[in-house]
Amino acid sequence: MTAIPYDRIPLVKGLPLVGNLPKFLRDPLENARSLEVHGNVVRSRTFFETVTLLGPEANQFVLHDREGNFSSRGGWYYWIDAVFPGAIMAMDDPAHKHHRRIMQGAFKRSAMERYVADMGPVIEEELARWPVDGGSPLKAFPRIKTLTLNIAARVFMGMALGPEADRMNKAFIDTVEASLALIRKPVPPFGMWRGVRARNYLVELMRSKLPSKRAAEGPDLFSQLCHARDEEGQRFSDDEVVNHMIFLMMAAHDTTTSSLTTMLYSLARHPAWQDRLRAQAQALPVAHLGFGDLAGCEQTEWVMKEALRMYPPLTSIPRKAARDCQFGGFHIPKGTPVGISPIHTHHMPSIWTNPHDFDPERFAPSRAEHRRHAYAYLPFGGGAHLCIGQHFADMEVKSVMHQLLRRFRWQVPEGYRMPYQLVPIAKPRDGLPIQLAAA
Repeated sequence: MTAIPYDRIPLVKGLPLVGNLPKFLRDPLENARSLEVHGNVVRSRTFFETVTLLGPEANQFVLHDREGNFSSRGGWYYWIDAVFPGAIMAMDDPAHKHHRRIMQGAFKRSAMERYVADMGPVIEEELARWPVDGGSPLKAFPRIKTLTLNIAARVFMGMALGPEADRMNKAFIDTVEASLALIRKPVPPFGMWRGVRARNYLVELMRSKLPSKRAAEGPDLFSQLCHARDEEGQRFSDDEVVNHMIFLMMAAHDTTTSSLTTMLYSLARHPAWQDRLRAQAQALPVAHLGFGDLAGCEQTEWVMKEALRMYPPLTSIPRKAARDCQFGGFHIPKGTPVGISPIHTHHMPSIWTNPHDFDPERFAPSRAEHRRHAYAYLPFGGGAHLCIGQHFADMEVKSVMHQLLRRFRWQVPEGYRMPYQLVPIAKPRDGLPIQLAAA
């Protein structure tokens, strides 16, 4: 059957010059819905013309991709290469397969057991600084960001952060924000310039640690990457270690911060669920979770998955067509920018019961709505590029929530609704003010 020509794909032009960019930045879900009325294959303009494919079948077509129709590098290059060169999510095979095979050594079970053990004291020390029963609300987001950065530094780099913590945190903020910079050259004082400058600082920091990490194998991820080898004995070069460390540090603490923030908000608005999780946490006779305790946090996992469904860290995933292909009856030429929308799929009423409601039990085995289609739920992507750190994120979120629940109760004012920015990384615009009390 002959495919419908590319120029027949419905085109949503949006505003002059900027197209749909303002709508996408303001509300990615509403933007996807405005495209959906034209079908599940739609052209639109943001920074450039992109074909958006909507729905779980589209997600599977793009991410499963055994035919090699799409390039991950082609999709991500424009957005991140200036600040995150060598990121594993922006690689194509054979480089992607080679790097992932070596990197998997840093996420094997023995390493993960050490990582979760190392998290406990860091979490306890940081939460001890949170004020209880204070007069004014606590801004939760910056506190969580500090916590996750300290966890990442301890577990990933084998170090405690001192005065450099604020500078490192600012560097990660600047590198992430550079991904959506309108001016794509590092021209002072604009966003891309700030991002490249921040990247240079992170490179210097990581390079200063390299000799000691190469000299002796330690339990932290930095050292593990320095010593990891594949079946043929190949290992990462210094540049590759630095590139992976910068990207993994950013991904680990930014996306986990996003997940924990939305969980705190959701549990503040649904105190019955907060009480359920607290009872579960108190039933475990440990102050810090160990690797073997993670399976006992089943309901915490449901809440985490629901928070990630409602507020996925990545609202869209870009690719570029590596060869001519077709979807939904339409021809997609080689070189076409293509995107899918996890946040749209996560809110489809054909998959999820009352998708705008906070309902963690949709992930319980008795309902398992996320299993209605293999690509209905993708907070960590899917296919060959499924996030290599998803199990680490699961461990970290459960470890933090376990101690939070045992130590605190929290609430937000009656009627409060969190103003939320969803791109480039999800975060509350007001820092998420909460009132803390002792549990």
